[in-house]
Amino acid sequence: MAYLFISPWIVGVLVLLLGPMIFSFITSFFDYNMIKMSFCGLDNYKRLFFVDTLAARSFKNTLWYACVNIPVVTVGGVIVATLLNRAVWGMRTFRTIYYLPSIMVGVGTYFLWMLILNPSNGLVNTILGFIGIQGPAWLSDPNWTKPSIIIMNVWGLGGQMLLYLARLQSIPQTYYEAASIDGAGRLTQFFKLTIPMLSPIIFYNLTIGIIGAFQVFQEGYVFSGDGTGNPAGSLLFYNLHVWNNAFKQYKTGYANAMSWCLFAFIMLLTLINRKISNKWVFEEE
Repeated sequence: MAYLFISPWIVGVLVLLLGPMIFSFITSFFDYNMIKMSFCGLDNYKRLFFVDTLAARSFKNTLWYACVNIPVVTVGGVIVATLLNRAVWGMRTFRTIYYLPSIMVGVGTYFLWMLILNPSNGLVNTILGFIGIQGPAWLSDPNWTKPSIIIMNVWGLGGQMLLYLARLQSIPQTYYEAASIDGAGRLTQFFKLTIPMLSPIIFYNLTIGIIGAFQVFQEGYVFSGDGTGNPAGSLLFYNLHVWNNAFKQYKTGYANAMSWCLFAFIMLLTLINRKISNKWVFEEE
């Protein structure tokens, strides 16, 4: 009877998740274009590592984005949560305002930011102009495209902030009182008490952030306009290159090989993060 009740989930996993994963792994060794396939061995993987220069470029773009976005969003979430963990009038309203952007997801958000970052009449450059600063051509300048996405992500870090805030409010005030009696200032309390107590949440957000950052796709597709990753290939992320190979050039076997290499890389980073977490994540007993 139990298996009968969970059978929809089992069928869903087998048909919609596990089955496609196995099929994609098998076809990564084939010259496959969604209609016919012929075995090619490791040719797809050789092409990825030794022939396709766009693959290397897309990976560099993704790596740059991940290495900057993850620390910025993580630190930003901790800072905002700390500021919102104060007992002042109207704090619930401020918390709601900071959280709202995190529920605005999808293409609509990207079009909103295309208007905000418009170099001629966008809100950001207009504000910068009031203080005498010439704003950049955000999404048209290859040097500013990825920072523009990171700024958008900082705007939407309400989900991380909420997790940090929940953890901060569960820390007993007696800990801070004892630290204060021992002569610890607020800065010392923050780094020696608050951060260690937040470390399990930081570890969780880092893990999710690594997985998400290396799977960035929609931003590059929408902001480039045609999925090419322009201007100057600065928005050609790895997953966008996978998509182009699979659904524009119909090199599906090669795209599957790219996907499995990305999976292995993310898995490796996740395992490394889990291994070193024993040295800095504080677990309460």
